[in-house]
Amino acid sequence: MRRFSAIRVFVAAFAVLAAGFTTASAAKPEIYTKRLSDLAVDGYDVVAYFNEGEPVKGNAAFEREHKGAIWRFSSQANLDAFSSNPAAYAPQYGGYCAWAAAQGYTARGNPKNWTVHEGKLYLNYSTGVQRKWEKDIPGFIAKADVNWPGILN
Repeated sequence: MRRFSAIRVFVAAFAVLAAGFTTASAAKPEIYTKRLSDLAVDGYDVVAYFNEGEPVKGNAAFEREHKGAIWRFSSQANLDAFSSNPAAYAPQYGGYCAWAAAQGYTARGNPKNWTVHEGKLYLNYSTGVQRKWEKDIPGFIAKADVNWPGILN
């Protein structure tokens, strides 16, 4: 009888530990990066969306770490602008697809499918998804704001 109780305690403890490890590993990072990469926004310069109105690849000579990801910039001036106020330039929802966030899940954000709306940068998964996004940007933002960051778990 004693041995049976010890086995039950061991099994219960193992189940609790396993559940903890599963939960911890299932959470997605706050900033989207591709597998085997730590580059935010696929290495594109997030400040350029605001200053140049288009996606511009960053340069490894101008990079910094922020929230566990490496951010690249096309110039020292853009790096400095980001460093002084990352929240002003970083894409919303960690660079995940904004439309997907509004739907309650995550998908990769594509730096070539983007919108600056009311001074904030939003990325979408694809051109087709961006077309859906553009039909009701304020409505989708309201939904995504409710879902974020809970959908990372």
